[in-house]
Amino acid sequence: MTGRNKIDTGDTIAAISTPSGEGAIGIVRLSGKGSLGIADKVFRPNGAGSPSGFRSFTVHYGHIVDGNSVVDEALLTVMRAPKSYTKEDMAEINCHGGIVPLRKTLELVLAGGARLAEPGEFTKRAFLNGRIDLTQAEAVLDVIRSKTDESLAIALGQLDGRLSSILKGIREELASVSAGVEASIDFPEEDIEIISEAGTKARLEAVRAQLAGILETADKGIIMREGISCVICGKPNVGKSSLLNALLRKDRAIVTHVPGTTRDTIEEYANIEGIPFRLVDTAGITATEDIVEREGVLRSREHMERSGLILLMLDGSSAVSGEDRALLEDTRSRARIIVINKADLPRKISASEFPGICAIEISAKSGKGLERLRKAMAGAVFSGKARAGEPVAVTNLRQKEAARSALSSVEAAIDAVDGKLPPELIAVEVNESLGHIADIVGETVNEEILDRIFSQFCIGK
Repeated sequence: MTGRNKIDTGDTIAAISTPSGEGAIGIVRLSGKGSLGIADKVFRPNGAGSPSGFRSFTVHYGHIVDGNSVVDEALLTVMRAPKSYTKEDMAEINCHGGIVPLRKTLELVLAGGARLAEPGEFTKRAFLNGRIDLTQAEAVLDVIRSKTDESLAIALGQLDGRLSSILKGIREELASVSAGVEASIDFPEEDIEIISEAGTKARLEAVRAQLAGILETADKGIIMREGISCVICGKPNVGKSSLLNALLRKDRAIVTHVPGTTRDTIEEYANIEGIPFRLVDTAGITATEDIVEREGVLRSREHMERSGLILLMLDGSSAVSGEDRALLEDTRSRARIIVINKADLPRKISASEFPGICAIEISAKSGKGLERLRKAMAGAVFSGKARAGEPVAVTNLRQKEAARSALSSVEAAIDAVDGKLPPELIAVEVNESLGHIADIVGETVNEEILDRIFSQFCIGK
């Protein structure tokens, strides 16, 4: 295990921090004790002074130079430690956003003594240098990847330290309980009741309630962060691709009257009632001898097995077929909504034929019933539980498992109190819980976990 400041961050890193391709502005970012010295080598200000002498939080106009040759016109921003994103000296060079000037500028700062940053290394340094904890570092990635306004709000709450604040209070309470229990162990001859048995239990039960409350929102937090897979399935030509386009409000999938137009899966994210859905349009499921179509059917079934929600489509203008019945049977144990399409045509199937099942009649062509379907999709995700405006603490599986372990240890400590077990056993469980909370915020975490977390970031963040 390793804590903060145990990993050497003494060198200087650099990376392009804006997306590749052409744009109005591109940024080359440097961080480390050599940042301003390297900037001296590559930036020629249009005035007196040099980057290493510039005041913090100032922006300067000039040019990027390679010896006596001008590479690009640029603005240089100087941020001195400790008041910077990484708590190190930083320089950001704003160039024109073309591939060539950005690449050339990066090459110059690397030749000047920096090394290319690893994915997420700027944020990793912010964590290692103590500016943010691990939950806030993870929230940086959540902000970047947010797909709905609500998921962005949750990520910003985490970045602002929502979970950290809750855990700080829990940790202080557990540390106080631990100190009292251990004092009773260390000074038994004093015959002084350092903390009453009833008081210990009451405080532990209060912590248990807080941890349980955190975990109650975990599934929502994970869904809002990662999205939920929603597979649109059915036999050929029931309107799956039309429904995908309607939910996305754009023409993403090719739609024709020819059965089997979709041969492979198509995936797109959609914001539905504030929830990020990863919609998967699948090939029509049918018996076929066509080798390509058969592979498409196989992939469709694989996506169905992994999905969080299934939209099983039926053609409402045709009677229920054997293929439909087979799919209805195959999905009966899964979270699903029966979507009866083509409500703009004479109906041969109605929602009333599926009692006890969420069945909705729509027309993907005209839009009839789509708003009702969207609300049903959102309701299916959270099973009717309160959602809008509900504060979220835990937002990923790592945090959830650590919080669950912390809760388990607290419950074990309460059981030890109830069972009048030796105080040493109570202390062990309380300290175990403290350890799990330290894992959440990153106070004790191994380098493998850190590498796995920060490898998800883009280079330059």
